[in-house]
Amino acid sequence: MGVGGYLLLPWRFLVVLSLRLLFLLPTGVPVRSGDATFPKAMDNVTVRQGESATLRCTVDNRVTRVAWLNRSTILYAGNDKWCLDPRVVLLTNTKTQYSIEIQNVDVYDEGPYTCSVQTDNHPKTSRVHLIVQVSPKIIEISSDISINEGSNISLTCIATGRPEPTVTWRHISPTAVGFMSEDEYLEIQGITRAQSGDYECSASNDVAAPVVRRVKVTVNYPPYISEAKSTGVAVGQKGTLQCEASAVPSAEFQWYKDDKRLIGGQKRVKVENRPFLSKLIFFNVSEHDYGNYTCVASNNLGHTNASITLFEINEPTSSALFQAPGAVSEVNNGTSRRVGCIWLLPLLILHLLLKF
Repeated sequence: MGVGGYLLLPWRFLVVLSLRLLFLLPTGVPVRSGDATFPKAMDNVTVRQGESATLRCTVDNRVTRVAWLNRSTILYAGNDKWCLDPRVVLLTNTKTQYSIEIQNVDVYDEGPYTCSVQTDNHPKTSRVHLIVQVSPKIIEISSDISINEGSNISLTCIATGRPEPTVTWRHISPTAVGFMSEDEYLEIQGITRAQSGDYECSASNDVAAPVVRRVKVTVNYPPYISEAKSTGVAVGQKGTLQCEASAVPSAEFQWYKDDKRLIGGQKRVKVENRPFLSKLIFFNVSEHDYGNYTCVASNNLGHTNASITLFEINEPTSSALFQAPGAVSEVNNGTSRRVGCIWLLPLLILHLLLKF
């Protein structure tokens, strides 16, 4: 292209081209940290995502032209803005300082920024690196899981951030047992019922408070009866047989006497079932109620049973009932003696008066 072709180029392009030639030609001398003729730009700038970053460049009265560039893109030349990004604004352009501000910083703003100056017809540059930190964020985590005892599970927790966050797993319920993994993945081989509960994933990188998410792990296991005690009851009294069973899912209970299943709702017998407890209640125990009963607890993983005896005892008596009349009699006798003494006193006084 000839000279006439260059004259047809847009004016803005010519200005940009001239600025690049002015500040980026090899004749430009990078400023050294000990260069007394022109102080360097500020040290690396570290800001959090969403904050504002200020880039400062120290100048003196020998500077004739100044500009801020991001890689090969001119942001400001003197007071003139050459980028279209509204977040980039000029803060200061004085004889001692030339600074710009980048508002609402994002990760794509990270990188090198160059302050270019022209002094005594010699261009010089100074570079500052912008570092953008990002708070940790958990972007993927395992869903709540229900699994049979003895199986293997793998929990996943993926987090992002700048710098890259540290991910840890912790078993926090029913009782916290400390860290189980310092990795995005938590592997549990042959899980037990004691390992059920909530698992906490924490992602941290010191930029902000750690981010925490939880996964609930339910471990299914067949029932086992933890308590089934025989009970003694007197004839005519109320009696209760109790059967406690632990299971996930909760156990269903059934009661048998010999081979006959007992059903609640009868006049003299009632069955009360709760998730982990069943009661066989006798409202008025008779002789034929005594004997052995079987409690059966079952869920879809299995069943178990226990034998419980309802036996006869004598109705309790209280010796206090026999002591009460004696106590009352003793009080009455004492009162009688006191009353008798009161009547003897006037007679004694009369006898003494007659004697004298």
